[in-house]
Amino acid sequence: MAADCEAWLNANPVEIGDLSDSFVSGEEDNGGFIIANKNINNEINGNWVASSSNSIHEARLKAKAKRRLRKNSSRDSGRGDSLSDNGDVVRGTSVAPTSPKSKLLDRKSRLGKGRGLPKKGGAGGKGVWGRSGEVYEPEAVDERDPNYDEDQENCVYETVVPPLDERDFEKTVTPIVQEYFEHGDTNEVAELLAELNLGPMRSVVPSLAVALALEAKASHRELTSRLLADLCGPVLSHGDMEKSFDKLLRELPDLVLDTPGAAQLVGQFIARAVSDQILSKTYIEGYKGKVDCEYARAALDRAAVLLKMSMGGLRIDSQWGTGGGQQPVIQLIKEMNLLLKEYILSGDSKEAERCLRDLEVPHFHHEFAYEAIVMVLESNGEKTFKMVLQLLKSLSVSSVITVDQMRRGYQRVYMDIAEINIDVPRAYFILEQFVDKSFSMGIIDVKLRDLCPCRGRKRYVSEGDGGVVKLESY
Repeated sequence: MAADCEAWLNANPVEIGDLSDSFVSGEEDNGGFIIANKNINNEINGNWVASSSNSIHEARLKAKAKRRLRKNSSRDSGRGDSLSDNGDVVRGTSVAPTSPKSKLLDRKSRLGKGRGLPKKGGAGGKGVWGRSGEVYEPEAVDERDPNYDEDQENCVYETVVPPLDERDFEKTVTPIVQEYFEHGDTNEVAELLAELNLGPMRSVVPSLAVALALEAKASHRELTSRLLADLCGPVLSHGDMEKSFDKLLRELPDLVLDTPGAAQLVGQFIARAVSDQILSKTYIEGYKGKVDCEYARAALDRAAVLLKMSMGGLRIDSQWGTGGGQQPVIQLIKEMNLLLKEYILSGDSKEAERCLRDLEVPHFHHEFAYEAIVMVLESNGEKTFKMVLQLLKSLSVSSVITVDQMRRGYQRVYMDIAEINIDVPRAYFILEQFVDKSFSMGIIDVKLRDLCPCRGRKRYVSEGDGGVVKLESY
């Protein structure tokens, strides 16, 4: 191998001055270089070699430097660093990336063309939909497309809600009616029903609402009657209402099993519907002589009687009463006063307790205690005094009136006793006796008893006190 390299060098002489990395030393004589100390050994990569081997190595380094220079110049196209003939680095206007990572992040052209801008104007890349702020116009339909369909040009797409079947109807509508019993907003129920495709089950909505109201409170029945009146027209038709009440009359034998008074209640619903003009006035007459079920006959008879009484001045629109927060405060106070007067006449504490529960205002029971004590203060006999004590004791034991509501009622009397005393001169004295009895019977505690106000009185003492007026209370 060494012999071949030496023969090649003899055929292609290499000037020593052209070598960039030379390891030999010489002197300049007559415009050339004279090699001195040819037998001196030089060290290359830690190995000592002869001068002939040194020449071969220098030739290899020269060829490698030229290849590297050609490669960099073709890649950078005049940009960045380059190598000179002697192997020195020449600085350019910019530094070309040398690491693999920087080469991947460099988005400039490799061909030396273009202005160095990013590809696609910055709209390309993975997960990119286009330039920021770019607005796309509707794509024109190509009639020459093999998938083109002329019928699709005039299509109108809309959301289709499938009609409810009987199985899904109760699961969907029942929660709507039960929530209505809580909030009492008929507009919300109308909006929810309008979003559903009721289909043939539209006429079942009133019967379902009435069936749920039969097992609920009187206030819920009043809300159901209002709901039927508000739904008739915007959501349900008069025909749907008649079909629904027909269904109720047919199902009365089953409804009576769960609600014994269902026949009378359905009759009241029918009378209220006729009064609200949901059903026609001839609806009841159309059933004369055509009813075999005794429960249906009882319901229709009840409706006919109520309608006749309405002609004499009875208000059917208030037959259910109004409970809870639906009733105004003034009406609640009137109801409680009537309840107390009825109890004084009858003496039936159970009936008074039931009527107080039916008002469905447990947060307002302090008004009942207040009105009961005021009635005692305004009365003159011992009968009212004892009967009110017994009633409050009964309501306290059964927890119809809670301890907090009872305390609040007594405190309200304490605050208003000065005004009550204007009309009732003995109010302070009667109130002290009533509070003492209430404490002895366990209706109130000792703290509430001690808060009872007492009227101060002037008392003249003996002459030994100098005739000084002393204030003293009962």
